[in-house]
Amino acid sequence: MKKETFSQKKARAARVLLIFKKHYPKAWCTLDFKNPFQLLISTILSAQCTDARVNLVTPKLFKKYPNAASMSRASIPSLESLIRSTGFYHSKAKALRETSRSLVSDFGGKVPSDMASLLTLHGVARKTANIVLFHSFGKNEGIAVDTHCMRLSWRLGFSSSRDKQNKIEQELMALIPRASWGMYTNWMVTHGRAYCTAIKPNCAGCPLNKLCPSAFKV
Repeated sequence: MKKETFSQKKARAARVLLIFKKHYPKAWCTLDFKNPFQLLISTILSAQCTDARVNLVTPKLFKKYPNAASMSRASIPSLESLIRSTGFYHSKAKALRETSRSLVSDFGGKVPSDMASLLTLHGVARKTANIVLFHSFGKNEGIAVDTHCMRLSWRLGFSSSRDKQNKIEQELMALIPRASWGMYTNWMVTHGRAYCTAIKPNCAGCPLNKLCPSAFKV
């Protein structure tokens, strides 16, 4: 089979995006949040944990610590007890308190709305920053590469990099129009859960099976 050129791949990606827009008009971040602070904290907690589990934990967490100021004063044992079921709770509790302290000391208790500032926060890398920037501030600064995004991007042939999130993000940003960067991950998550699961993808029912080089081969 003749190797696909970048232009051909970009055209195929555009067709994939059109299908996503049609099939998933309500796709959005599945973390529950009411403000940028809640989204930031929830996204930190979502590392190696499902959004559904995080959503079970955060109501009590935010009731006790509703903002950066209150969370910056929290004890580590208190935070650990509230987030224990999300996994890696020792390191996550430290990240929540350190991030909150930085928000208070450096940003007046508010979540910054630019990539450079977000990346100075403890426990925040580009994936988390991209999620916060798009869903809280409407900014398309990059593509949040989570496990669904990685898996589907590999299967669709949109990325060849393995386990290198920044490299995958750069490949996708070159392929996907900037206006769709923020939504790309939401569509990937929704589609990954509906059809392209990790263990047994439903290629027969998948609306992308005529555009996916991995269809019926996974």
